[in-house]
Amino acid sequence: MTYNPFTLEGKTILVTGASSGIGQATAIECSKMGAKVILTARNEDRLKETFAQLAGEDHSWLVADLTKEEDITSLVDSVGTINGIVLCAGKGLSLPVLYSTRERFDDIFNINFFSPVELLRLLAKKKKMAKGSSAVIIVSIGGTGRWTPGNAIYGSSKAALKSMVQYFAVELAPKQVRVNGICPGMVETPLIHHGTLTQEQLDEDREKYPLKRYGKPVDIANGTIFLLSEASSWLTGQSIVIDGGLTAR
Repeated sequence: MTYNPFTLEGKTILVTGASSGIGQATAIECSKMGAKVILTARNEDRLKETFAQLAGEDHSWLVADLTKEEDITSLVDSVGTINGIVLCAGKGLSLPVLYSTRERFDDIFNINFFSPVELLRLLAKKKKMAKGSSAVIIVSIGGTGRWTPGNAIYGSSKAALKSMVQYFAVELAPKQVRVNGICPGMVETPLIHHGTLTQEQLDEDREKYPLKRYGKPVDIANGTIFLLSEASSWLTGQSIVIDGGLTAR
């Protein structure tokens, strides 16, 4: 057999937000690399659509709303030992600071920050993460490498999440669990087309990228596979930027 340090053969990977966008692409690509994938999201119909596209066998899916404590607990109790987790669930919001109320902050932080942090905390505490496993948290360049008007709530949630990548990495290292993040630029997902930006504004923004395109979900999925695989076995506490060169300027 050809040597491949990027293979996920023999690994069980849990993917949140697997019903669309980056989460869906990540689940599909992980299955192509040989992983047994556990999918989770809130929408059962869309989860089934992702499930139908997985390569290989022995995959599973679990409906869970990660903004609900009882759903997080149930998810943790339902999965066996896993070798990796990809935390993709999240949502965006564009709003000027002067209209960014506490209620709006709570809503975005609940799904973008508190949910992934609590899920990973419980998985580690209940010893569901196998020795040598890897956690990958989808962060963003928003609030961590780029600060644009109207992005304060979303960016702040992602900045907090990026900080937690490093805290988790330090504290889980004795358990031989690696924790890294990925900071994507704009990716062609339903999320960006359901926001407040017009198509004209999106086209103008896209031209700012040196590679003259937004990312595709598979671009982020491939970076995630690297972080899940043994090819990155000495890498932890880092947040890798995948943004078509935007923040390199």
